[in-house]
Amino acid sequence: MNRTQQLRFAGQSIWLDFITRQLVQSGTLKRYIHELHVTGLTSNPTIFDNAISKTPDYDEAIRRRLAAGAGAEELFFELAIDDLTAAADLFRPVYDKTAGVDGWVSLEVSPLLAYDTASTIAEAKRLHAQAGRPNVFIKIPGTPEGIPAIEEAIVAGVPVNVTLLFSPDQYRAAAEAYLRGIERRLEAGQSLAVASVASIFVSRWDRAVMGKVPAELAGYLGIAIAKKTYQAYRELLASDRWKALARRGARVQRLLWASTSTKDPALPRHLVCHQSRRAEYHQHHARRDAPCLCRSRRAWRTPLPRRR
Repeated sequence: MNRTQQLRFAGQSIWLDFITRQLVQSGTLKRYIHELHVTGLTSNPTIFDNAISKTPDYDEAIRRRLAAGAGAEELFFELAIDDLTAAADLFRPVYDKTAGVDGWVSLEVSPLLAYDTASTIAEAKRLHAQAGRPNVFIKIPGTPEGIPAIEEAIVAGVPVNVTLLFSPDQYRAAAEAYLRGIERRLEAGQSLAVASVASIFVSRWDRAVMGKVPAELAGYLGIAIAKKTYQAYRELLASDRWKALARRGARVQRLLWASTSTKDPALPRHLVCHQSRRAEYHQHHARRDAPCLCRSRRAWRTPLPRRR
């Protein structure tokens, strides 16, 4: 059994934090799905900026769309949606097999809208419609301006990946927005089966304190925050409020462990995924509660560390 099979056996979903046109068109992503058990993929503007600016794979499409009069941001989203819909089609069998638990890809709203709630709502609806796939999440930041946009997107039936969450309090705010959106759909007599994940950025904490904590604690602040967030998540699932919605068909807003590569070269790259696997499997009987984003196959080939 390889490392990715071990993660799947432990109840962990592996989502790739990376996309390029070559990855999709060369058959590599398809191989990742079938051989490495990758069950989802996410993206952000930085990932696409690197893909577009550092390879010639997009040049022909860029020339064609510029000739048709596309503006810069319109061009960017057209290129991104081309890649992500192709990836979504590759993941569609996973989406169908898991009844929509896995098999997702994610597209982020423009960072230029970070402080504009109304425009974020409009763009989330537009991008989801333009993608035209049921397994495309729209990423909305869990900022003060993003929280009401998350609620409105859920009300509109747009699946949401809540991004840029760093603490249990931010997670709770995102979860509340999701619940309010689902409750409003219930009041309106609409289906409650609108999917969402809440993305917790783990290793950014350790980057912030690198060199400022004792060596034995290096790499573990983010994990401690993640565990506190996971506790808040389990408390929400145990609440009467959630159970009432679940009985009517609401879907769990899963936690997604993002920024999982350790920033300290002295630590195993997959430390965060291993710790999340331990919590998921040993405490909760291999339920598929939280995907783990992995950016490099190097993390998948490294032996798992012993527990400290």
